[in-house]
Amino acid sequence: METATVGTTTGAAVSHTDEEIARETGSGGAPRYSRRLSDKILIAFHHGCDQGDFEVAEQLLHILEMMLTRRPLTPDGTRRRNMESLVAAHERLWHLRHPNVDEF
Repeated sequence: METATVGTTTGAAVSHTDEEIARETGSGGAPRYSRRLSDKILIAFHHGCDQGDFEVAEQLLHILEMMLTRRPLTPDGTRRRNMESLVAAHERLWHLRHPNVDEF
């Protein structure tokens, strides 16, 4: 098994085995994505919250909400789970913006 070294924007090198590269690119050589765009936006939202950038987190949440509330392209049965994640994200942002409010 060979190992390839890939440079990053920070100048550090990351080592990848042939197997890892093949898994990420698929058989056609084009990158294959393992997460849905909505999942990546949700991750970016949480990252924004972790960094304390609530304005960016709120904008990402609006984008995610728009994506999840429009008519689904394919009925995959994940709508309920997606909506639960959206509600949880709204709750997290609210609690971060209102840390001194007691819960009922």
